Amino acid sequence: VQLQASGGGLVQPGGSLRLSCVASGSIFRINDMGWYRQAPGKQRELVARITYGSITNYADSVKGRFTISRDNAKNTAYLQMNSLKLEDTAVYYCNAVVVGVNLRQSNYWGQGTQVTVSS
Repeated sequence: VQLQASGGGLVQPGGSLRLSCVASGSIFRINDMGWYRQAPGKQRELVARITYGSITNYADSVKGRFTISRDNAKNTAYLQMNSLKLEDTAVYYCNAVVVGVNLRQSNYWGQGTQVTVSS
């Protein structure tokens, strides 16, 4: 199973970006999907997660600004980021809890996509 994240880039404060994460491989079902981020010198932190049934949870720092969604038919998760702040600058990583065709559950990470908020 591979996760391919995309959509990062450079944006001014107050701007928007939309990240995508596509899972591919021997997938029976994807349970939780999520986005994490890691800023320089800091630990990786949860940004948002979404269950197979689209129940979501968010870090307090992004509530009201970011929206996570998913398309189960496409094995894809999205993160719509609005009203971006300087402190949102980080490498964003996609995460998925995948049940493989062997019905075993495993945790996977994407390669990360850089989001830079700067004026």
